[in-house]
Amino acid sequence: MSVDLTSYFEKYEALVAQADGVFDRVKNAYSDCVKCEEKCADCCFALFDLTLIEALYIHHKFNEKYQGSDKAELLEKSNRADRRIYKIKRKAYNDLQGGKNEGEILAAMALERVRCPLLNEKELCDLYEHRPITCRFYGVPTAIGGAGHTCGKSGFNQGEKYPTVNLDAVHSKLQQISAELLRDIQSKNIKLADLLVPLSSAVILDFDDVFLGIADEPVEEKSPKRRSRKKK
Repeated sequence: MSVDLTSYFEKYEALVAQADGVFDRVKNAYSDCVKCEEKCADCCFALFDLTLIEALYIHHKFNEKYQGSDKAELLEKSNRADRRIYKIKRKAYNDLQGGKNEGEILAAMALERVRCPLLNEKELCDLYEHRPITCRFYGVPTAIGGAGHTCGKSGFNQGEKYPTVNLDAVHSKLQQISAELLRDIQSKNIKLADLLVPLSSAVILDFDDVFLGIADEPVEEKSPKRRSRKKK
């Protein structure tokens, strides 16, 4: 990749700092409700997607931290997780095309459990310091599309009012950074601003210049055809 992403990563990290600040404030105010603790990996099985800027950031930090056999092992775990997530999403798509209610499909997907490839045997995250924003909010009340969510292990009671993180607003800010990046590099693939991929894909994808829309696919040279010899 020839693009310098430093300034965009700094904008992303500013959002991360805000997310951590919000989590800490809610945790301090409702310490009896927030049950997050080391080796509690309930959130590490949830399905969620990353926007372009976050996928690029995770990909960069992963490659920066891991090399050799450790990297190869995590890539294999990511491949396995990615294949399973693809099957789940494919089934959801087929169900939607078959006329099944979208709400029922989303509810079924919310029950799916796929182990994050970065969750190690000690029930700890192998990229914890650079984990996605969604992971950082898990454990406090959130809302997506107007529907409230919270960790099943928390002490927050259904029906009561609590400070709630609007994940749609967070997602919008992440998309904005992604769109700014694509605009600044004059990408031909501006729809990448709407890209959503699971963490497993962010780890294994090749975010090269072709992917980002600033270079063309290399043209494969065709072997010259041999002239057939006429029989005498």
